[in-house]
Amino acid sequence: MTTGLAQAALRAHRPAFVGTAMAALFAATVVSASTMMLTSTSAGGTAGLSAAARRQITENGVGDMAVVLLIGSIYMSIFVVASTMGTAVAQQHRELAMVRSIGAKPRQIRRAVAGQALAASVPAALAGFVLGGFGARWWHAGMIDHGLLPAEAAFRFSWLALPVCLGVAVVTTTVAALLSALRFSLLRPTRALSEAATGRRGLGFLRAPLGVLAVAGACVVSVLLSKQPADAASEGAFLVLILFCVGAGLLGPRIIGPAAWLVSALVGRFGPSARLAMLNVRSQPRRFSAAVVPLVLVVGFGLTKIGMHTTAQHHTGSAGSTGEVWLDYVGTGLYAGFAAIAAANTLAMISFERRRDVALLRVVGSRRAQVGAMAAWEAVVVAGTALLLGAAIALATLAPILSTAFGSALPYLPWAVPTGVATGTLLLTLLATGLPVRAVMRKRAISVVSAT
Repeated sequence: MTTGLAQAALRAHRPAFVGTAMAALFAATVVSASTMMLTSTSAGGTAGLSAAARRQITENGVGDMAVVLLIGSIYMSIFVVASTMGTAVAQQHRELAMVRSIGAKPRQIRRAVAGQALAASVPAALAGFVLGGFGARWWHAGMIDHGLLPAEAAFRFSWLALPVCLGVAVVTTTVAALLSALRFSLLRPTRALSEAATGRRGLGFLRAPLGVLAVAGACVVSVLLSKQPADAASEGAFLVLILFCVGAGLLGPRIIGPAAWLVSALVGRFGPSARLAMLNVRSQPRRFSAAVVPLVLVVGFGLTKIGMHTTAQHHTGSAGSTGEVWLDYVGTGLYAGFAAIAAANTLAMISFERRRDVALLRVVGSRRAQVGAMAAWEAVVVAGTALLLGAAIALATLAPILSTAFGSALPYLPWAVPTGVATGTLLLTLLATGLPVRAVMRKRAISVVSAT
């Protein structure tokens, strides 16, 4: 029965598990590349180099950079994969509640979702390990071109990356699936059916205090950094950013809900389709917060990292060492890529889950253009909320660094930077929301309603 449940869910929720597999693939690719870079620049990997070459690697801090990038990649992998898999399991609550009502045991439910996680993550982890080798080779060549590594340093393919990829992608996906299904599998069938229909209220006994603790910790660390030298403050900025993002992810609707309410109130003035989008977002804060959180990561990471360099360039005429700036932007691109994939996956899953609602709008007489406009306005609300919160997190993170370094807490950002971030965020939400909706509208509306 367990295998049958897993297979049925994979067929019924194929887009959700394709999204999970894509997130695991990207995570495994980046973790594999980071691991291979670490082994190539470690003491073992540079043993055959000349003393001058090893001294260049040490002076440039390449080993420390590789460690930081690997840790950051693992953190982002866990965050993104867990978030995506959790959303995929949450979409099955109705089916899980129904099989519980006909006698399925809690352990059978958990085994079923674990089987789904393995089916999505194992092939992705293996493919990501191979792709990571190509990515690491490009990364290694770029570090040589930018003077971070000596020309005689050779790239070394490492099989050590394979267990790391499997550990991050497979273990994270499976644990996230089990945790997402644990509480729901233990509910009484009637309670499970009710919650599947109306959604869960509240954040849970542990999630809310942990979220408050993360945000409070970020504020405390930010204040402490404001009293430190500029170099120490810069090194601690990553921790502040991570704590703010973790807090936003844990608190979810409690933070995102008010921001979405404000943005949707502005959007709701632009006609009937915009007002319907406003009502959809306000009535389902938990669902839309799952899409906003990864976008907050994109905006927060992007504005923080770019703002550090553009402000330094504005005040001192130099953004820093060319090699280190290049490596910083590469890392920022990777983190933004993680978050963008998570956001696109989540938005696509939400749109697919609402295919019956879209079809019903068509059945009652709504035109394709009206339904498409509603989806577009929902994307605008999601993007606007993410930009608002991401900018706030970036400003809170940058304030102590800039205060100690330049005497002003406000960053200098050329207009091209916020314009580019806002445009990219909006395009991502429009595509991730619009494409699934258009796919549903290409089918006969009554067929979609009857099938779901």
